[in-house]
Amino acid sequence: MTSFYRGFRKELMKKNYTDVNNLKVSNELLQFINDELLKDTGVTPEKFWSGFDKTVHELSPQNQNLLKKREILQNQIDDWHIKNKGKEINLEEYKKFLKDVGYLVNEGPNFKIETNNVDDEISRIAGPQLVVPIMNARYALNAANARWVSLYDSLYGTDIIESEEGGSERYDPNRGQEVIKYVREFFDKYIPINGTSWKNIAGLKIVNNELVISKDDYEYKLKDTNKFIGYRGDVNKPEAVILENNKLHFEIIINPRAFSAAHDIAGISDVIAESAVSTICDNEDSVAAVDAKDKITCYKNWLGLMKGNLKVQFEKKGKILERKLNPDRSYISKDGKGLKLHGRSLLLIRNVGHLMTNSSIILKDGTEVPEGIMDAFITTAAALHDLNRKKNSRKGSVYIVKPKMHGPEETAFTDLIFSKVEETLGLKKYTCKIGIMDEERRTSTNLKECIRSLKNRVFFINTGFLDRTGDEMHTSMEAGPMIKKGDMKSSKWISAYENNNVDIGLICGFSGKAQIGKGMWAAPDMMSQMMTEKVNHLKAGANCAWVPSPTAASLHALHYHAIDIFSEQKKILNREKAKLDDLLTIPIADRPNWSVDEINSEISNSAQTILGYVVRWIDQGIGCSKVPDINNIGLMEDRATLRISSQHIANWIHHGITTKIQVTEIMKAMAKVVDKQNEGDKNYTKMSDDFEKSIAFKTACDLIFEGKKQPSGYTEPLLHLNRIKKKIS
Repeated sequence: MTSFYRGFRKELMKKNYTDVNNLKVSNELLQFINDELLKDTGVTPEKFWSGFDKTVHELSPQNQNLLKKREILQNQIDDWHIKNKGKEINLEEYKKFLKDVGYLVNEGPNFKIETNNVDDEISRIAGPQLVVPIMNARYALNAANARWVSLYDSLYGTDIIESEEGGSERYDPNRGQEVIKYVREFFDKYIPINGTSWKNIAGLKIVNNELVISKDDYEYKLKDTNKFIGYRGDVNKPEAVILENNKLHFEIIINPRAFSAAHDIAGISDVIAESAVSTICDNEDSVAAVDAKDKITCYKNWLGLMKGNLKVQFEKKGKILERKLNPDRSYISKDGKGLKLHGRSLLLIRNVGHLMTNSSIILKDGTEVPEGIMDAFITTAAALHDLNRKKNSRKGSVYIVKPKMHGPEETAFTDLIFSKVEETLGLKKYTCKIGIMDEERRTSTNLKECIRSLKNRVFFINTGFLDRTGDEMHTSMEAGPMIKKGDMKSSKWISAYENNNVDIGLICGFSGKAQIGKGMWAAPDMMSQMMTEKVNHLKAGANCAWVPSPTAASLHALHYHAIDIFSEQKKILNREKAKLDDLLTIPIADRPNWSVDEINSEISNSAQTILGYVVRWIDQGIGCSKVPDINNIGLMEDRATLRISSQHIANWIHHGITTKIQVTEIMKAMAKVVDKQNEGDKNYTKMSDDFEKSIAFKTACDLIFEGKKQPSGYTEPLLHLNRIKKKIS
C-alpha cells in the first residue's frame, strides 16, 4: 500500500465509517445493505453482519496465504528459467519441477459433476452469452432484454447486408429486401417447408393445430411439423407464429399494415430471434469500481435485476425514454393451451477474484476486506429476492462466475466461501452455483482437479484467450522473449488449451448439464466476419460463446440453429485428447530476427490499445468500451486486453527486444493518436498536453514498466490506485 493510499484511507475513515461488530463499514454501504439489500429477505442486518464478520475474519488469512503461494510459485518458476537460461526446455524436467513445487497436482480418476437444479438455459439450451458491465444500468437492462431481438433490424444495421445506403439513416428498400431474402433462405435451410420455399409464401394460418403455409391456391406444411409450437391472435389471421429449432425460437410477426411489410405478400413485418439465452452481469473486468460508492452502484443494479424493478430513464433524439425489464412472452400453443416463453436472459453474476481488497469494509487488524468475499455475500443476498420469486432462475439457483482462480486450492477456497455464504443467509447447501473461468495457467494444467473441488456447484467452464495469454507470458517471463501477439492464436499451447478445456468438460459430464463456453467476439462492427468465424466455437464443442451486444447475440444465435451442439459434443468426446506437453509449451520466439520496423509496429499497436483503454478507465471510470485501434477499427477492450498488451511489452523490454526509452517515445506518440481519436468526446482530457500531469498516461506507462512486478501480471492494483487518485484530484 502506497503512502498516498494510506493517507487517503486514514482521512476517509475519520468520518465515513461505522463500527459493526469487529468491522468498520462504510456508512453508504451499511445503509444500502441494511435498508435496501436485506429488506423483505427474512435475513436481519444482525444475522448478516454477524455471519459476515465471523466468516471474513476466518477466511481472510486463508485468502492471503493463497496469494502468497502464487508469489512463491512465481519466484520458483522465475528461478528455474534463470538457472536454465540458454538451454532448450526439457519438458520432462520442467514437468517434474512443476510437480515438485506443487504447481502441477496429481490427476485423480474420472468423475461426473453432480450439480443439481440447473436451469435449462445452462443445461439444455445452447446459445449466445452476453457479458455486460453491471455498473451501467441501461446496458444491463439491454442485455437482460436481449433474450429476444429483431433479426430484421440486426441484419439491416450491420455489414452482413451490403448496399449503397448501408450507413444512411434513410430507409433503403433494396437493403430491406436483402434482409428478407437472407431470413427466408435461412428458414429454407433449417425450418424448411415441404414442397415450396419461404421466399414464395403468401400467407400463414393455423388449421387443426398445424401451421398451414399458403402459396397461390396451394397449401403446404413444414417438413418437420414439430417445429411449429404456437401463435398469437386469430387462427385464420395470426399476429405471430412461433417456431422452434434446436430448442431456440423464432417469432414471425405478421402485420401487413407495418412499413416493413409493405412489399411482403405474406404480411411479415419482422422476425424476432431468441438470442442471448444467458447474460453475465459483470462486477470484474468490464467495470471500474474502486470504492464504496462505485461498488454500491454495481450492487444496486444487480439488486434491481433480481427484484425485477430496475428502471432507467435516458434521452435519445430529444425524447426521454424509460427502459425496464421485459415480461415473459405469451402465446397460444398449437393445441390451444396457454404458452409462455421466458422474456429475459438468464442472469449470471461475475464476482471479482481472490486478489483485490476494497476500502468499503475494514477488518479488525486494519486491513481491507477481500473484495471477492464481500462480493460473494452481497451479490448472493441480492439474489434472495429472486429465489422467492423464481423469475430469473426457475430452478432456485444463484449463478456466480468466479474469475482468476489459480489451481484447485483456490477453487476449493471458493467452494468454502459460498458454503459460508449459504450458512449465513439460510440457503440450502449448493444453492450457489460456480462458473470456473479457465484463464490462468495453473487452472488450465489442473482443470480436472479444479472441477472436482466444485463438482456439486460447477455449472460453467470458459476459456479466455486474452487473460490466459497474459498469464502465460507473466508466468514464463524469464523463459525468453515471447512471440508476437498476433502469432499467439496459432501457437501450440493455445490449441491445446482450447481443446483441453472442452475435453475435460465432456469427460466430467458437462454435456446436457453445464456450459462449456468460449470467448468474446471483440469487433462489434464486423458482424459479417463474426458470422464466418464464430461458428468455429460451436465446432470446437462450446454450447455457449460470448458476444458484445444484443445485435451480435441475435446473429450468433443463427449458428446454434445450424449446428446441433450436443451431437457435436458426442463426436468430440471420442477424439484424441489434448496433451499436457503441448499445453506447457512456452510461446517464446526462437532466435527472433525482427526488424526495427516490425518491433516498433508491434509495440505501437499494443501501446495505442493500452492508452485508449486506460485513459477512459482512469479519467472517466469506464471499465469497458469500444476503443478504436491503431487502424480506427472499434474493438471491445477490458482489463484482459490490457493485461496481455502490457505484459507483452514488459517481456520484450526485459529481454532486450526494445528499451524503456524506445517504448516511452512510442507511448507519447500513441497518446497523441488516442487524443485525436477522442477529440469528439467533450468529457475527454488530453494526455499529450502535459504527460507529467496526466495520471492516465503515467498509469499506462507503469502498467508496462512495472508489469513484471505486478501479481500475476494483473492490471487491477495500478488501475484502482490511480483511479482513486484521479477521483480525489
